[in-house]
Amino acid sequence: MSQYSAAPHNPAIPAFESTDASDEASMPAGYSERLYNHDLAPLRNQTWSAYNIFAFWMSDVHSVGGYVFAGSLFALGLTSWQVLISLLVGITIVNLLCNLIAKPSQQNGVPYPVACRATFGVLGANIPAVIRGLIAVAWYGIQTYLASSALVIVLLKFIPQLLPYADVHHHGMLGLSTLGWCGFMLLWVLQALVFWHGMETIKKFIDFAGPAVYVVMFILAGYMVWRAGWQNIGINLGGVKYHGLEVVPVMITAISLVVSYFSGPMLNFGDFSRYGKSFRSVKRGNFWGLPVNFLAFSLVTVVTTAATLPVFGQLITDPVETVGRIDYPTAVILGALTFTIATIGINIVANFVSPAFDFSNVAPRLISWRMGGMLAAVASIFITPWNLFNNPAVIHYTLDVLGSFIGPLYGVLIIDFYLVKRQKIVLNDLYTVSTTGSYWYRNGVNYKAVAALLPAAVIAVICVMVPSLDGMANFSWFIGAGLGALFYRVLTLK
Repeated sequence: MSQYSAAPHNPAIPAFESTDASDEASMPAGYSERLYNHDLAPLRNQTWSAYNIFAFWMSDVHSVGGYVFAGSLFALGLTSWQVLISLLVGITIVNLLCNLIAKPSQQNGVPYPVACRATFGVLGANIPAVIRGLIAVAWYGIQTYLASSALVIVLLKFIPQLLPYADVHHHGMLGLSTLGWCGFMLLWVLQALVFWHGMETIKKFIDFAGPAVYVVMFILAGYMVWRAGWQNIGINLGGVKYHGLEVVPVMITAISLVVSYFSGPMLNFGDFSRYGKSFRSVKRGNFWGLPVNFLAFSLVTVVTTAATLPVFGQLITDPVETVGRIDYPTAVILGALTFTIATIGINIVANFVSPAFDFSNVAPRLISWRMGGMLAAVASIFITPWNLFNNPAVIHYTLDVLGSFIGPLYGVLIIDFYLVKRQKIVLNDLYTVSTTGSYWYRNGVNYKAVAALLPAAVIAVICVMVPSLDGMANFSWFIGAGLGALFYRVLTLK
């Protein structure tokens, strides 16, 4: 991330180079230090191809969480073709939504929080930035903890003498055992090292991580099919069969769950689409990385999961546990390392890059992209994610409340860019606090966007939190996005 300036297709972007000089020395005339640093500046060299975007989605999908999620859809009691249709419809919707949110960032070469300035105002953009950043911090800590737990399980399999140090009551601190701390901090440092070397290193890492998991997944699936015998594998993992129209609500629920699963990285996808060499490349990468990739990954996942029943006598949805039961030590080590690499990949792309840009946007002069990411990483330790994850009530109230803002934010941003701004953004005005700037609203905040966001988010929270509305919880993203879009459109028509 060393060179920024005009995207070749957009003459409105000022030509400038990032240097080792201070921001003030190289900052274009008219830009404000309250809104600008080199990391938030518009890109000149947008070099990511369709494959890089495809690899991004592979890293986002290929994780322990993605494996368990895909398996859970097949366990809803649907037949294989019903699950197939649900997955195709759900991921096609995600593909469409990602294309919509990608365009303003790719078109102007700016990250998600800077693109938000056009909608929420140059200072009001900190609202969507901080919300997305906080969600990422929580999930970053939880994903790191889950990956480290998998490492600890595999380590104990080979070195059972370490078992006493895995007992939090005798060797532990703040709710985590000594061995757990070692695993967590090891993963924490490895992720920080990849991130610290910048977006080019992250790109190379995800280009490798996504395909690497596929290789191991196919080998694991082949091994499990060989052990079980193809004739003993039942694709329908659920025990319930639906007839006629009974299946429709279940399929709609599955579709909604797919969209909700990707809602976080979908919202700030602009942080990555800004690197796309063209919008066409981004769309191609999304197509191969979402409908095609997700479907293939899901099919491999369900075959592997289904095979655990005849092989081990029970249904196992955790790939690390499946790998841990294999009799060959080399296979166990290889599988555990691969899934760990996969989790590092999804954690960096979904939960590290986002807060790096988001927190940098709050105080660009003081917080660089790297500092923003490290602030998020450090914060992920202090929230003790293992306690968060092990307390269903806490994780429910914390993450679901924050997550209820994602849908409304998406709805407001899309309506503003496509219907209000008509896909036109005055790039220079994203970086100025001049009262004559296009995005300087009262106090730098577009209160119409805030007024649309808050009630839509409150309604989404109610759908998630109120027990009597439990049936609507799986659709909270659609409810929030639809209401946010509707409220904002009504307010902007006045």
